[in-house]
Amino acid sequence: MKSVVTTVIAAADAAGRFPSTSDLESVQGSIQRAAARLEAAEKLGGNLDAVAKEAYDACIKKYPYLNDAGEANSTPVFKEKCARDIKHYMRLIQYCLIVGGTGPLDEWGIAGQREVYRALGLPTAPYVEALSYARNRGCAPRDMSQQALVEYNALLDYAINSLS
Repeated sequence: MKSVVTTVIAAADAAGRFPSTSDLESVQGSIQRAAARLEAAEKLGGNLDAVAKEAYDACIKKYPYLNDAGEANSTPVFKEKCARDIKHYMRLIQYCLIVGGTGPLDEWGIAGQREVYRALGLPTAPYVEALSYARNRGCAPRDMSQQALVEYNALLDYAINSLS
């Protein structure tokens, strides 16, 4: 799984050198932010179902055609898959917070996603709306510390940009 540490080591190894000072500084920065990431991961893990449900409800509110019978992608099966996928993205964000890198999202959430959604005729806008809602809903200090919220929002932005 890709993390800051594995990325730095792999890059140095591929270049046939030891990690440089700047490489080690990026690892140190990641380690310094670890407490905030773990706080965000813990808060998200404790509320994962509620966060995913609120995000799903927000996407259904903005895209009501997902509820209308007869419209493309409006079947109960699609709605269940949409809710499942949103929860899956939130879990991957939690994993990324733990490892300190985007590896879980890259490997299990982003690779090939656009092609799959296009092939199946699934819109990505509802997922973008759900993740945007989750990002905008977070509040410091109510939900977590400011630094933890920064780490959480950065990963939500990463997932949003990959779907846009």
